[in-house]
Amino acid sequence: MKWREEALRLLKKAAQDEFVIDKLIDDPTAPDEVLGFHAQQAAEKILKAVLANAGIAYPITHRLAELIDLINDSGLDFPDDLDDIRFLTPFAVEFRYDILPEEQESPIDRKTVRELLIRVRKWAEERIKP
Repeated sequence: MKWREEALRLLKKAAQDEFVIDKLIDDPTAPDEVLGFHAQQAAEKILKAVLANAGIAYPITHRLAELIDLINDSGLDFPDDLDDIRFLTPFAVEFRYDILPEEQESPIDRKTVRELLIRVRKWAEERIKP
């Protein structure tokens, strides 16, 4: 598969995760683990799409920091104001298979995460321009 086709496929798959988030974001019965998982998956696919579009091989990893570092090392300059997306990494595996520890407040602010994903997608689409 060509790099450009891979990038567009990844953006489309990320949109599916974003669809799930949009459906569940206001549902108080939807577990944070589920929303966090789909947010992490969307972010991972979007970051990999940027790398694929640039013809850069990316590792099989869920670690968003690793992908962001690869983006920066490749000269694609990931914006500092989007850097908080890294905190979603534990939702890929750890929180997906273990119940989140009970806390007074939610480990994620759903609206903030969604807004951050929108901004990450916008940044990516400016580089990919489907």
